[in-house]
Amino acid sequence: MVDKSEKFNWLVRVGYLARAILYGVLGLIALTTAGQISKGTDGIFEAIQGFPAATAILWIMAIGLFFYALFRFASPLFDIENEGSDAKGWGKRIGHAGSGVGHLALAYTAFQFAMNSGGGSGGGGAEEAASGVLGVPFGGTLLGILGIIFFVVAIFQIKKGLTGEFMNRLSASAPDASRWMGAVGYSARGVVYAMIGWSLVQSGFMSQGAQNVKTLGGALASLAGEGALFTATAAGLVIFGVFSLILANYRIIPDLDSDAGVPEFRAG
Repeated sequence: MVDKSEKFNWLVRVGYLARAILYGVLGLIALTTAGQISKGTDGIFEAIQGFPAATAILWIMAIGLFFYALFRFASPLFDIENEGSDAKGWGKRIGHAGSGVGHLALAYTAFQFAMNSGGGSGGGGAEEAASGVLGVPFGGTLLGILGIIFFVVAIFQIKKGLTGEFMNRLSASAPDASRWMGAVGYSARGVVYAMIGWSLVQSGFMSQGAQNVKTLGGALASLAGEGALFTATAAGLVIFGVFSLILANYRIIPDLDSDAGVPEFRAG
């Protein structure tokens, strides 16, 4: 019989598979179809709608990204990755929370496209959500704080790529190429997260409106005029998609059972 932790473990791995599809498609359409990436995150899911078994892929992404988001939220709530409660530990845990928020929004967009798999759009999700936040008291402050969280995420993504600390959470049987692929992928992801954070800070603290909020696709599209930076970031996201496939198989997933303790990571 499979217990709850094993089920969650399996669903998190589906989440990494969904993340692999998401970033792989994002990078590929950025490199090959400028018009598609200009549509932002919707362009990713519209591209997937043209794939064989598109509806099944969209449902896998919706479910996988949702459980991946829950996995990220488990870090600040329960510290299942043993980051600690000092300033450095909380910085990482807040970064995980920001990742959870972003992937929850992506899961919702995937769900919208899956429900409208005959050709409907899930568009406007980020802008609608931001409009809702701006409509409540201190909504601008909340968006601005969320932007700062994304900046924290971006910093830790780039740091993770440069130091290779992500290898601590990989099985020793992972491919040797994991080190450089993760370094390139996390760095590219950090650039995109920084752009998302900046758009949220502008909308929240600088009163530039909900229409300025960017998701993954929109953030990458905003770099389209930056030449080599855009190309390098897009290619890095393709590599991050492939790296996420490695994570789906070799990532050490902490046990949800608190009595089981923290898993024995490779280098920590």
